[in-house]
Amino acid sequence: MVGTPAILTETVDTYLLLRAFVDELARCGLAGACTSPGSRSTPLVLTLARQPGLPTWSHVDERVAGFFALGVAKQSGRPAAVACTSGTAAAHYLPAVIEAREARIPLVVLTADRPPELREVGAGQTIDQLELYGGAAKWFFEVGTHRATPERLRWIRQLAFRAYETAVSGRPGAVHLNFPLREPLVLDAPLPATGDEPLPRARRSASAAAVELDVGERAVIVAGRHERDDGLAAALPAAAAALGAPLLADPLSGARRGPAAVAHYDDLLRDAGFAAVHRPDTVIRIGDLPTCKPLRQWLAALDGARQIAFDPEGAWQDPAAVVGEVLDADPAVWARSIAGPPQASAWLDAWRRADDAAAEAIAAELGDAISEPAVARALAALPSEVTVFTASSMPVRDVESFWPVRDAPPRVLAHRGANGIDGTLAAAFGAAAAGGRVVVHLGDVALAHDLGALLSASRLNLALTVVLVDNAGGGIFDFLPVASQSDAFEEHVATPTGLEAERVAALFGLHYERVRELGALREAPGTLLHVRTDRAANVALHRRLHEAVAVRLGR
Repeated sequence: MVGTPAILTETVDTYLLLRAFVDELARCGLAGACTSPGSRSTPLVLTLARQPGLPTWSHVDERVAGFFALGVAKQSGRPAAVACTSGTAAAHYLPAVIEAREARIPLVVLTADRPPELREVGAGQTIDQLELYGGAAKWFFEVGTHRATPERLRWIRQLAFRAYETAVSGRPGAVHLNFPLREPLVLDAPLPATGDEPLPRARRSASAAAVELDVGERAVIVAGRHERDDGLAAALPAAAAALGAPLLADPLSGARRGPAAVAHYDDLLRDAGFAAVHRPDTVIRIGDLPTCKPLRQWLAALDGARQIAFDPEGAWQDPAAVVGEVLDADPAVWARSIAGPPQASAWLDAWRRADDAAAEAIAAELGDAISEPAVARALAALPSEVTVFTASSMPVRDVESFWPVRDAPPRVLAHRGANGIDGTLAAAFGAAAAGGRVVVHLGDVALAHDLGALLSASRLNLALTVVLVDNAGGGIFDFLPVASQSDAFEEHVATPTGLEAERVAALFGLHYERVRELGALREAPGTLLHVRTDRAANVALHRRLHEAVAVRLGR
């Protein structure tokens, strides 16, 4: 750095260190980075944007950027980074950081900050960013300011490697690195070569060897959300069939397929007689606990049953505290170890007959009419190459309840870590950016909550299909006791937004289409497919469906 003006020496050091840091992240496998506008973050943003081979996506809104990065990570299976300026910009990442923790999605959060001498002295756009996300971040590190010596260049590469590995190892989540940056923030001259070398990195090993389990003759496998493409979705149905064990698979597991799969456990387990007669001796739990409340209540009440959970990430999905054995082992390895043809099993046959009866009752009640359950069921017919990103609240529940068994289903993703409706559109666009054909399935309140994400379509040249189930409010609340509070329910709980879907589509450059028949539901990139429903009618339909299944089971 001979000849560099003294005032620029620290800026050159900053850029050299950031170049090594970003290069190491890219070598680790970072899926890409989201940036947002700001001054203090200039060195971070420019370094990310200039990194060869690293996709970078520009976002106006940091909240959208955070959820977009989660979508990239969900779809790619690798961490994405987000980088923002100092102040409240960093605070807008909090919902995505929380979702990353609860859903166990790796995320690398890079926040620019004022240097220490500008903190707590009235400098503009300065807040306390140290451990800003509290316990929601898996790890926090204040990077500090350093000279670009060979030792520091190696250290910052190690820091990048550690950040990446911390995000993905054990229980994945968000790591937060805070970068104090001094002015000047821009260099006009090219950076000098430093001769620093990438670190030799050891790859993390796979999970433990296969576990041998004696599951007995009355075993049930419960498969919840599992968004990693590690072969479990294909291996688990084959293992269940070989064991003669009913497979109660949430579509978010990808495993609702094969001859052992039971799709309609929600309605089956609402029937007290069926639930009592079909008590298992052993329950094998894999992935997150499904959303279905009757299933959760049934599992919680299985006194005396052996319940085993595969939990290599330490998520501890056991709110009822009934799991007796927790295995730090890879469930995909275990499933692949179960070899053999489907086993003849009266136990499995009883579950399958009941599931077939439930499917017939549901189909007869739904008919060909447009309804929220029918929309969820119809999405299962999309090609297997498509990803359905479904919103929390009613959409994900209808997908779990009415998605049929299918041998080559679309992939299903959802924010089921913190179970919020926020960021659904942003994450769906992130999934599309990571190389997916995406259909996003959401309600009108979730759409209103994430309208800013629709800017991604035009700004980043992305196209996905929006299936909007519009019931003029938060339809799930009509199922709850609060719906009886007529003095405040509509305004303060149901919260109809008044948004006109056709105008939303026009504002953001989407093609608009009103859906009047189920056959119109399809993959149509760049299109908003508008499904109008009625909240009260939807509640009544769900009740009729439950009753129809109960009647069919009672025959």
